[in-house]
Amino acid sequence: MYNGMLHLHSVLRWVILILLLVAVYKSLVDKNKPFTSGHRKTGLFLMITADLMLLIGVYQWITGPHGLKNIQSKGMSVVMKNSVLRFYAFEHFVGMVAAIILIHIGYSYTKKDLPDATKHKRAVLYFGLALLVILTFIPWPFREAGAGRVWFPGM
Repeated sequence: MYNGMLHLHSVLRWVILILLLVAVYKSLVDKNKPFTSGHRKTGLFLMITADLMLLIGVYQWITGPHGLKNIQSKGMSVVMKNSVLRFYAFEHFVGMVAAIILIHIGYSYTKKDLPDATKHKRAVLYFGLALLVILTFIPWPFREAGAGRVWFPGM
């Protein structure tokens, strides 16, 4: 079950990155146009996918070998001193939660009664910040040895 969730988590990474890029691009290009239901739906799909990703990530953190089990078996001080263990047990989790919070804030502004230009600006700001945080805390293959994952697991 864990491996299936890991693969789903990896696939959803690409879905979230694409949705973030689409949401930021649409709001940048349409900054002087009306904020349409298409803009809002992109943000909604992004938020739903990010929430699903969080649930899968929490499952992996609790049941998988890199999160809670590492902390329980090795102790917090050992985990925090090792950069690879710290990345999976703490940094990745906290960074992604912060990104999801930014996505929620960005989406909440799209529902408010604000001028369309303000909605576009805030969508670009919060979704762009979320994109930056996610890109920073993804375990890319080029991260230090042990902290990286393959681009497409199972392929």
